[in-house]
Formats: sequence, C-alpha cells, structure tokens
Amino acid sequence: MLYKTIKLRKDEWLYSDECTIKEIISYIKTNGKLRDTQIEAVEVYLYMKIKGENKPLWQLFSEGLFLEKIDANDLVEQYLLEKEETQKLSLYQFAKEELPALAKHINDNKISNEECERVIKQIFYNVDYSDYLLSLPMGAGKTFLMASFIYLDLYFALNEPENKHFAHNFLILIPSGLKNSIAPSLKSIASFDGSWVLPESDAKKIKKLLKFDILDVPKTAKKSNLAVNPNAAKVNSILPNPFGQIFVVNAEKVILNSKATGLFEADEIVQNELKQKLSLVPNLSILIDEVHHAANDDIKLRQVVSWWNSQGNITTVLGFSGTPYLKSAEKIVIDENLFFKFSYITNTVYYYPLTTAIQNFLKIPTVKSANLEKTEILTQAITDFNSLYKTKVYEDGTIAKCAIYCSSIEDLETVVYPHLLSKLKIPKDEILKFHKGNKEYKSSSTDELEFRSLDLPSSHKKYILLVQVGKEGWDCRSLTSVILSGSSDSPKNMVLQTSCRCLREADKNDNTALIWLNNANAKILNEQLQKEQNSSIAEINALTRTDKENFIKRVSRMDTLKLPKIDFYQLKIKYTTTNIEENANTKKKLQEIFKNLSTYKNEVFIHSGELKNINENIEIKDTLNGIQLGFEDWIFQLSKNSFMQLSTDAIKLYQNELIKIYKEIVKDGFLNSLVDFVILNNDIALAFSIKRDLNSVSETIKQEAQFLIAENLHTIEYNDKLYPSLTAIKQIQEADENPNYMAEYEENKKEKIIRLATEQRFDEIASISSENLETATQNKEHSFHYMPYDFKQSGFEKALLEKSFALENFKNNNLEIYYNGERGLTEFVIECYKKNKTNYRYIGRYTTDFLIIKRNETNVISKVLILETKGEGFANDES
Repeated sequence: MLYKTIKLRKDEWLYSDECTIKEIISYIKTNGKLRDTQIEAVEVYLYMKIKGENKPLWQLFSEGLFLEKIDANDLVEQYLLEKEETQKLSLYQFAKEELPALAKHINDNKISNEECERVIKQIFYNVDYSDYLLSLPMGAGKTFLMASFIYLDLYFALNEPENKHFAHNFLILIPSGLKNSIAPSLKSIASFDGSWVLPESDAKKIKKLLKFDILDVPKTAKKSNLAVNPNAAKVNSILPNPFGQIFVVNAEKVILNSKATGLFEADEIVQNELKQKLSLVPNLSILIDEVHHAANDDIKLRQVVSWWNSQGNITTVLGFSGTPYLKSAEKIVIDENLFFKFSYITNTVYYYPLTTAIQNFLKIPTVKSANLEKTEILTQAITDFNSLYKTKVYEDGTIAKCAIYCSSIEDLETVVYPHLLSKLKIPKDEILKFHKGNKEYKSSSTDELEFRSLDLPSSHKKYILLVQVGKEGWDCRSLTSVILSGSSDSPKNMVLQTSCRCLREADKNDNTALIWLNNANAKILNEQLQKEQNSSIAEINALTRTDKENFIKRVSRMDTLKLPKIDFYQLKIKYTTTNIEENANTKKKLQEIFKNLSTYKNEVFIHSGELKNINENIEIKDTLNGIQLGFEDWIFQLSKNSFMQLSTDAIKLYQNELIKIYKEIVKDGFLNSLVDFVILNNDIALAFSIKRDLNSVSETIKQEAQFLIAENLHTIEYNDKLYPSLTAIKQIQEADENPNYMAEYEENKKEKIIRLATEQRFDEIASISSENLETATQNKEHSFHYMPYDFKQSGFEKALLEKSFALENFKNNNLEIYYNGERGLTEFVIECYKKNKTNYRYIGRYTTDFLIIKRNETNVISKVLILETKGEGFANDES
C-alpha cells in the first residue's frame, strides 16, 4: 500500500537538510499535547504539502516521488531507469508488490506511456486535485487533527500569502449519519488550543482570524437561490476574500443532494446557489469526516469537487476514515485480457490501525458472545460488567458506564428496561433511557441533558439504554461496556462502530473494556474486523499493551553528578512608547503617499537592437501588468495585512484618497508590477496609526537555571543516534551504584584471562583482552546528566561529544560537557536581542547545543563555555 512508502519517504525527508519543518515538529513533540499518531499524521500532511508541493497523488506517483531504491538484480528497473521512464518505473515497482500480472505486462512491454498514465490516474480516481485520505480509528483524535491542519495551513498562508499549497478557508463535511456530531465537532475545533502545534504568539494571532458558520438550514427547493437558501446567503456574505473562514455542513443533504437521482450535470451545479457560492471561496480546503459514509455518493462528491476545482479555488481535499479498506473492491481495466481489483482506498496517505491504537492508548477490550436469548445475554453481560467495573472510577471522577443498544423504543420500554428493574434489581436512578420518543412512549425533557452530561463526575447513570443514537459521533470517555443482545440492536453495517464506542481513552492508565454480543452480531463484527481492519475478534481478545521494547526509559543522573544550577546574566529590555501625534491624521498621510507615489515605483529599461549596438533603442517602462486586483480586493488585503485590526469599514472612511492611489497603481484592473506593493501597503496601514516613538531600557539580571527539567524526561523511541549505547547505560548505572565497579571490571577481566591461560584456551584470550568499558562509561563523571542523549536530528553532535572525551585538554583540565540542545529539557535558555542604533529588537530564544563547565574546589561552576554546533541560524529559534 502506498501509505507505507509515503512513511519511508517522509522519514527520509524529515532527517534531510532540505526539510524546512524540523522546528515545528520539534516544537509539537516537545509540547507533548498531541498523540504520537497525530504527530505522525501531521508529518505526513506537511510532507505532502511541502515536499510533494500539494500535487495530486497520480502526478506525484508519475514523477517518481515514491520510487524505491532501484533493485540491482531487476533488469526491468535498470532498463526503465536508463530510459528515464519514471512514470512506467513507478508503476512497475508498485505492481511488483501489489499486482504481479501488471508487472509482467510492463515487463513484456505491452503498455504504452499513454496507457501507463491512464492506469495511474485510474488508480487514484481520475482526480486532478490533491485528494488525500488519513485513516485513524475512533478515539485517535481526528477532530483535533483537523484543527491542527487548519492552524498549520493558516500559519503558512500568513507567511506566504501567494503560496497556493496552503488553504485560507475550510469546508468540513459531516455525513448525514453523523448530523448530531456537527455541533460537537465545531465546538472541538473552535476550542482547540493552537499552541499545541504552533508557538503561542502565532497561535493567538490565528485564533483571532477564525470565523465559524454551520450551513445547516434545509433547502426549500432543489434549484434554490439566495432568496430561499440561507446557507448560500451565509457564504455570500463573506465573499470575495475571506480568510480563516470555517464552514461545517452536512455532506449529503447540503452538498450531495442525495434525494436526486442520477449524477449532477454542470448546469445543475451552477444553478444550485450554495454550490456556486462555495466555488467562489478562495484557497478552500475540504475536510470530509468519516469519508466511508459518503461511499454511495462518492461519484457525486468527486464530481462536485472537480467542478469546484475547475473554478481554481480548491487547495486540498482531505478525507478522514476509520478504515482504509473498501466495502467492495474497485475494478481497473488494463486491456480486454487484463484487469485488477483494489480492496483498499488507494489515496490513503496515512493509516493507523485499530489494533495498534488498542495496544497504545485505547481501552483494551474483551469481546464475549453467546447463543442465548436477549434477556439471558443481558443478565450475563451486566453480571460481568458489575464484576469488573462496579466500583470503577476514572481519574476525572467519572464512573464506568454500560451502553445497552435496543432495536426499537418498544424493545427498550417493554423488554430491556423492565428486565433491568425487576430481574436484575438495578436501581432506577442508575438507568438512563434515551430515545426520541413516539406516541406511546414520550421522551423526557431532561433525558438529553443527562445524556450530554454522562462524562461529568456529577453523573451517576451507569446503564445507558439507547435507540438509534450513540452509534457514531458519541464521545463518552467513561463508557466502558457495550451490549448488543439482539440481532437488530444495531444496523449491520455499523456493528463495528457501535461495538467500539466503549474503547475511547478515559485516562492515562491501562484500562479495559467489555463488549457483549449475541452470536449473530459477533459474526458480523468478525467479518467487519477482517474487512475493515484486517483483524478478528480472536486477535482483538489477544491484544495487550505494547511492551515498550522499542522505547527506552530515560533516567536522570543529576543527583549522582551533583550538578548545581548554572548562574548567568540575562539581558532584559523594557519597552516604552511615546505618542508624538495627538491623532492619526490619516487623510493627510494618504494624500502625502499619493503625492509621492513615484517613490514606490521602479523603472525597467528594455534594450532592443543588435548585440554590437546594445544601447540602440532603449525604452524606459514604468508600467508592467501584474496580478488582477479589484478595489474591494485591495481594501480586503489592507485589512488582512493588519490581521483584521483595521476593519474594511474603517479603511473605507478614506475611500476617496484610496481610490486616487488605486487608479495610479492599477491599470485596466491589473496591478502595476513595478510598484513596491508591500512597502506601499505597509505605509498605508501606518497612515491609520498615531506616530509613536519606541524607547528601550536595558538591564542585566542575574538568573540561575537547572541543567535538566526532570519532569519532562520521558521514554523515547529507539534510534541509532541515542548515546550512550544501551550497554553503556547499563554499565554507567551499575557503576553509579557501585563505586568499585570499574576496578572490579578490570579485576574480573584479568581473572578470566588467567583462567583461560591455565586451561590453554588461548584462542579466547585475545577476545577477552579486547573487551573494555565503553568510552561513555569511562567518562561518566564528565557527562550524561541524563541518559541517553538523543542526537537524531544531527549525528555531528554525537561525533563531537565522542571526540571531546579524547581531547587531552578535556582530560587534563577535569572538564565536563553536557548536551543542552533538546528543547523542553533545560532551563538554560537565553533571550536574544539585536541592537539597532539606540533600541533593542527581540530576536528569539536561543538554546545552545552543549555546555562545557569547570567546577572549583567547592563544587561551584566557575567557568562555562557555550558550544554551538550549528553556527549561524539561531536568531529565529522559537524555544
């Protein structure tokens, strides 16, 4: 599958010099708010956006972005490489693993370049826009992942406004089956803390720009217009140049028009006002939640998006799904004699299996089933639930809960509820009945409030009886058990989703869950696990928490080394401003800008004539057509450049002055590209502000810092640039415990050699003689305030540390060297400023790579050498 190759290419890129997101990824990891799977999804997303330049998958595939290393023993690969047939080579490598018959077809030279392109496009659904799917199971945090993508796109869009790879606005499509989750999804995105993925100053700036709208008003006519379609009116109100706009909308009812028959014709789309208005939203990314729900309307959806894309405003389409597998295989025809089928969604760029999530953070379930009557299963299931979870309380104070799904309101009211009360003697106040009600059984006005409050410590409901709710889009962390006792308690296509409702992570402990089914539902669950997760009930029941063999526990040696705090002097700058104007005098300033417009213009000299007479026919131009720019667009740009601190209404108060400027810089609707537009816009923005004089006062303050923030020292995934090695770590720990360890090590070595010599095993003596304590162990008193150091970002730093131990000056002067470059683990961070004439400008925070120290006789640090292995470039260091 392609997502496996993408992961490999992504990892290579992240560690390469050309990767531009190392600082962001380092910040996110250090922050520790996102799960590992969310961080990896962010890495893949930014890889596709930056390295992949946001291109359609078929194009990236054809251009060879996902090529494996050439197999030296494969003559076909060698031949295609020599002929520079990258497209065919990519397809051949892909086919070797997935489709051997197609690989043979290419080997036999039975496919032309045109046919090759056709097949590749078919594999990726014949779309000409970026269409990526991320597959994560329920409870993995898809909504927060969406919010992360939104913040990251807007961050890059603000830095590079003309870069079409990043979205300015977003449309989130929620399937009709999840219509009740629209409000919670919107609330989660709106409340998302952007500082989880971006420095706080950037996150706050972006949060101010976000605007949310739910397009949930039903249409009154198939071919609606603004007068009768409030949804279209909402979209229209933010045109032409919104930034940070987020629409949340029900996919089928608002976009797909699922009641209509047949496919959309182009003129029908144009006549639908909402679709037309959405097509005008610039730099729009579409995020589709639970994309597998839209499968029946997939062609319609792609047709609508393709039409939008033809209008030039679609940035990316992102699908989110719990599975990368299709309900039925898709067929791709090569020729009349050859076809193949795909059982998975080919545009999946990231996949995190349900089984892996269970092993890492979800509750670990036990799935039970029996061939019993409904009430007998209820009795057994609730008995098991009480045996395991009767007194269970999670860290947030919520109690464990059991969801019992019922086939109908009558089933709930006449079978399940009476059985719990009379047969199982469950107190009435521990039961919540939640359904929409009918003529015979009314729903209580407090039921929904109780249902929404289940995840609060104040809720004492243990048994939740449900009809047609809670199968998807219901996020209850304290739900611990699910019961499907009847064959109709859940739609057949939703047994997996319903069963997994109780797996959501409740707290950081290793919690378990219980799923009880009748045999019919168990059979369906097993089939869906096999089809959608390539798993089974047997495998699920055998899962345990991942033993952290691949993770290394890091340990502090601060007490062993008796490292004191480091004293240093920090430059502190206090800023004051003095108004040198009583008011902004905006009108006068704009008139001055108009009067001096020539200073914002450059001139271009165009030479024509023969080379021998280059000065012949010199034409001086002061106008060159650039981008198209309407007056309203320009006003909006001025507002956006101020991060909306200047409203368009405030700017338009000086419309007369601005129109004069506009007419001088725009000809026939096109901006004169010889105008320094950035400086002009900045000066116009300044015209709306009172002139201020910025003064700064500097002082140096003595501070002290710990070498290590111990609470931030977490386990780390193994990589080959950890130092010391695992062997050395064990040696150092033993030596820390036993002061005589090193002497005993050498003594034991001598004894072994003598014994081997006595036994005349001379061939083994050389091997024993060469065994020595590792270099890191020998220098344990001179480094390693925690272990291991992680030099994953730069092997050069590891080499520098190793070579330092061998330096005579290092040994003779009793120096110590400590790695300080892992962000979040040290208090020694320097605030940096640059002096401009009389004032100081804040640059950023600098974390040095190494500290070399020398202590005096009283253990006080007397000298410190700051060692930076990266040279220049720390000015923009954010942490």
